Amino acid sequence: MISSASKTTSDPSLPERQERVRRFWGLLPALAIIGVFMVIPMGIVAVYSFLKANSYGGVFPEFSVAAYRQFFFELDLDDSLLFNPAYLYIFGRSILLALVSTLICMTISFPVAYYMARQPENRKNILVMLVTIPFWTNLLIRTYCWILILRDNGVINNTLLGLGILNEPIPMLYTNFAILVGLVYTFLPFMILPMYSTLEKLDVKLFEAAHDLYATRWQLLRRVVIPLSMPGIVAGFVLVFIPALGAFVAPDLLGGGKNLMIGSLIQLQFSSSRNWPFGAAASLILLALVLISLMLYARTPAAKAGRGLF
Repeated sequence: MISSASKTTSDPSLPERQERVRRFWGLLPALAIIGVFMVIPMGIVAVYSFLKANSYGGVFPEFSVAAYRQFFFELDLDDSLLFNPAYLYIFGRSILLALVSTLICMTISFPVAYYMARQPENRKNILVMLVTIPFWTNLLIRTYCWILILRDNGVINNTLLGLGILNEPIPMLYTNFAILVGLVYTFLPFMILPMYSTLEKLDVKLFEAAHDLYATRWQLLRRVVIPLSMPGIVAGFVLVFIPALGAFVAPDLLGGGKNLMIGSLIQLQFSSSRNWPFGAAASLILLALVLISLMLYARTPAAKAGRGLF
């Protein structure tokens, strides 16, 4: 008769259960951090978005969908609902500026990343360090420096006026152009680094094979380099587009409050406007846009090929 101890020892599922237990305890700290610092705060935001706003800040514990209704409609004098596209314009402007800034970053970053990837090993480290230098300085200070450059009596206008190219300063500050400059400057390293990570891994023998088959430089770029570097390009697109969509430092300082973006709108609702439910609702709508972007990215072949890039 086989003893219970021998049955337990010979049970093939026991090592699997032990492995699952070890994995659970190994993942528990990460799961706790995600739950405490992400899931619970997002749950609080979701609850606040369905509460009634207090005129002095905070909320009343009463269920209300007024925050979501305010996003699309406004109340007329007779309490009827009128369609108000103002907030849709802000979201549309934010998406457009984030998209344009991402495309500009992509255009600048690809040749820079390609040049870095083709350098000797000792020079690569120096170039990567130079790309990360902006992270050593506070973002607020770096953005404020652009005010000194773009204002009417700033570096650009004073230089052009001194050279006699202009008769009067060009209004650049507090425009969409200034916001675009701030976004590109802020998020450019986030595009360069993933592109460099992909291009640096390309096999040089593929380039030699393409040249042996009489491929021109343009054909080499279009048929070999760009297709193989798509994981880095798509990853850089996501890393730039999503933070640019919710940015508020550059729009607030360089836009001067005249050209709001989603991040600035949300920040205003929790500060001067004191409309916490609407700010929470706008945050959830922004989160939905980000999740949709990530879902679309996850379905692309480049995303599947680029898993494990970082």
